[in-house]
Amino acid sequence: MAVRRVVPNIQSEAAQESREFYGLLGFEEVMNHGWIMTLASPSVPAAQVSVMTSDKTAPVTADMSVEVDDVDAAYAVMRQSGAEILHPLQDEEWGVRRFFVRDPSGRVVNVLGHR
Repeated sequence: MAVRRVVPNIQSEAAQESREFYGLLGFEEVMNHGWIMTLASPSVPAAQVSVMTSDKTAPVTADMSVEVDDVDAAYAVMRQSGAEILHPLQDEEWGVRRFFVRDPSGRVVNVLGHR
């Protein structure tokens, strides 16, 4: 299993202000579903930050997202390890397969793969 990218998720009600703020650092909007917006560097597209009000289909908001090349394998590894799964592995309507897990410091990690 390989990591493709890591994205911090910022929970905020100030999406427009965040877009403008991170725009000052060179980020541009690359995705916006209304409840989550992702901003990326045009020169390094994997350098991203997401701003969200709350998660549309999960019971909690993740602190970060980790995209992997095999999300099913990642899920199996986390379950085998006894890690706390907060949101089960499932396909989402916007084209990702994902699950949420809690890390040892209590942070919520959205582990995903694109379909």
